[in-house]
Amino acid sequence: MWLIFTIEYFMGMDFGDYGILPRTPEGLVGLVIGPLIHGNFQHLISNTIPLLVLGGALFIFFPSIANTVFFYSYFFTNALVWVFARSYYHIGASGLVYALAAFLVFYGFFQRNFKSVLVSLITITFYGGLGPSLFYFDARVSWESHLIIAFGYAVIMSIVHRKN
Repeated sequence: MWLIFTIEYFMGMDFGDYGILPRTPEGLVGLVIGPLIHGNFQHLISNTIPLLVLGGALFIFFPSIANTVFFYSYFFTNALVWVFARSYYHIGASGLVYALAAFLVFYGFFQRNFKSVLVSLITITFYGGLGPSLFYFDARVSWESHLIIAFGYAVIMSIVHRKN
């Protein structure tokens, strides 16, 4: 994310057209790189900090399933945006942020062990504000990636839960 933003900034480029453009062949490239593209520095920071915290928690507390969860969270969210979102270039990693937060919250309820429940409660404490923002509809924000993952986490959870 930071490398792409740095290239854009210093080269005077805009990679926004490489985001996810739903239901178009050219928008498929966004499934891979859309979350790595950010509109401005504030957008980049607002995704970087939660990704470091939530991603760190995922890999520290659940190392045996972390790669699987991260993979599905990244690509499943993007695929859902490509299928269901409005025709607009969707960039940024907030869908991934919401997916990781949803996983960390709901995994504790599925597993029902002390560590998982504790991680869920800590995630709710620090990232509980993500819930109300699911319904923040702004034409300049890819709110679809926020809302879609609220429903998509169930699929991610069922896939991961079956593997354990």
